[in-house]
Amino acid sequence: MSEIGFSSLTWDQVLILDQVLDDVIPIHGRGNFPTLEVKPKYIIHVVKDQLIEQGIIVKDTRLNGSTASYILASHSGISYKDLDVIFGVELPNDQEFQVVKDAVLGCLFEFLPNGVEKEKITLKTMKEAYVQKMVKVCNKHDRWSLISLSNNTGKNVELKFVNSLRRQFEFSVDSFQILLDPILDFYSETNAKLTQESCPVVVAESMYGDFQEAMTHLQCKLISTRKPEEIRGGGLLKYSDLLTRDFKPACEAEIKSLERYMCSRFFIDFPDVVEQQRKIEAYLHNHFIGEERCKYDYLMTLRGVVNESTVCLMGHERRQTINMITLMALKVLGEQNILPSTDNVTCFYHPAPYFASEGGYSPYYVTAGPPPIFFQPYHPQHPQVPRGVV
Repeated sequence: MSEIGFSSLTWDQVLILDQVLDDVIPIHGRGNFPTLEVKPKYIIHVVKDQLIEQGIIVKDTRLNGSTASYILASHSGISYKDLDVIFGVELPNDQEFQVVKDAVLGCLFEFLPNGVEKEKITLKTMKEAYVQKMVKVCNKHDRWSLISLSNNTGKNVELKFVNSLRRQFEFSVDSFQILLDPILDFYSETNAKLTQESCPVVVAESMYGDFQEAMTHLQCKLISTRKPEEIRGGGLLKYSDLLTRDFKPACEAEIKSLERYMCSRFFIDFPDVVEQQRKIEAYLHNHFIGEERCKYDYLMTLRGVVNESTVCLMGHERRQTINMITLMALKVLGEQNILPSTDNVTCFYHPAPYFASEGGYSPYYVTAGPPPIFFQPYHPQHPQVPRGVV
């Protein structure tokens, strides 16, 4: 392709795409509902056909996000969890949203094992059994819905139906989309066998704008973006995740400005500390399944960014958020029954209260890495609620 934002997949990349689309992903049912064994290429095909049958205009289907990045640069150590599929559709009114929802839930019946009495199961029951979350967004700039199918290992099948979406990426490394329609059409052919000679042309697009520049960022693990003011509050969490996974800023001179933008937007979207904690906990749950030992590093990285780049909060509000993140990190350590490396811990003998000068001092603290964590002493003879971090 001649356009700067596009590139055709190589044969090796098409083989990886074929493997991803052919791998079986279990959709776990709640309660006594059986697990559905689903191949992405089948469920995408079935959903697309059902939407068209119900009168929904489907412009294209795309593989999005970390899955697309993995296919393009798996040799660089890139991995993925969720299978994120975008259906470009026309959703002029609320009725189409309901049609899309019913079509997806109806498609799940096709994957129920033999012997299940399907006629006794309603769409509402299928939603309660197999859908992890549903999102619907309708405003001036964005008109889309999301149906995420449950997977207990964090490898969710996320089906997004997009009429319009102002911002389709956060950073250049997650800006890739692979157009699936050519290979889906190939799969539909009788006795289709994928060879280098029969391989259809499959195209990838970078929503960042410059495909080769975005690919360089992905291969070299560099963090870059455009129009950071458009990134919503969750961008701060994604940015901290990239730092935890050894991604580095592409431009050190611009990164502080980017961090300030992301911190400000995070606190605008989640002004209350309870909302902030809920959002962070949800991110940990969705992105760190099977990586529990990375949670502490992630939280301390996030804490460092908030501590250094937050300019929009009063001092006590900032300390409140930092303390909340630190307590979450300590809770993670407690759950794993581990402490940070003793190389980074200095311990002091804490004398009895009648020896300590008024005000006391902290018995130990972590000295290396992110800003130090100070642990408040607890005196059994003077019951009080621990004050956390100072």
